[in-house]
Amino acid sequence: MSRHLFLTEKRVLPVGSHRIKLLILRPLEKPGEKVPGVLWIHGGGYQSGSAKDVFATRALSLVVKFGAVLVAPDYRLSKKHPYPAALHDCYAALLYLKEHADELGVRSDQLMVGGESAGGGMAAALCMLARDRGEVNIAFQMPLYPMLDDRDTPSSVDNHAPNWNTKRNRRAWKRYLREAYGTDLVSCYAAPARRKDYSGLPPCYTFVGDIEPFYCETLDYVRHLREAGVEASCDVYRDWFHAYDVFFPTKKIVREAIRRFEDHFRYAAEHYFAPQSGA
Repeated sequence: MSRHLFLTEKRVLPVGSHRIKLLILRPLEKPGEKVPGVLWIHGGGYQSGSAKDVFATRALSLVVKFGAVLVAPDYRLSKKHPYPAALHDCYAALLYLKEHADELGVRSDQLMVGGESAGGGMAAALCMLARDRGEVNIAFQMPLYPMLDDRDTPSSVDNHAPNWNTKRNRRAWKRYLREAYGTDLVSCYAAPARRKDYSGLPPCYTFVGDIEPFYCETLDYVRHLREAGVEASCDVYRDWFHAYDVFFPTKKIVREAIRRFEDHFRYAAEHYFAPQSGA
């Protein structure tokens, strides 16, 4: 597989009365044909992190190894801006990717979304919002060990694993949802596990560790997709805590997980298409 040198570019996107920064990565040499466009959303419990985190995650290989174009938004964080600020920012970035597909060399029928942790949860939320609004069609989703459920699950209720645990998870959800936390007023666009109808959502691939808080909600998400007739699969890794792959990228089992993630992306690039309305 050839490796692609890439360009980085920063753009500013107006969203209502404010502006957000977009980090764009694309191959230095333009390929002979258009490529998938990926909106990649950083993690951090909706309260921290930045678009630059893509350089330490699975997203980078999609550009370097496959020549994809990647757009990463610096969405507003919950320390100052609770839900739905981040959702509005990421959805605006998704529409930007669609509207600038030709300029960026992206196939408009292969817009994809992905992210880790809260970024994975946001990717799932965007798939739901896009499906319901009908303004943009997403071909594939890659929500890695996603933060999906504001309620306790069997794996999040009493979790003391490294990096992310019950205490940190509850604190992050409270900050993101504010007064809606702990009530039935939480939207599926805030916590995608609240969704009832999973039909019409894009095909999905994810992976998760079996000792981390998001283990159960990740498996539930994939199960709900399958029950709705959506192609979805999940690899589970034994004794992995949250974001294990980011902490130990050179371990043999992590390299295998990365290979499998890239194989699923390759398959998606060859088989999954979602033409835009009117295109």
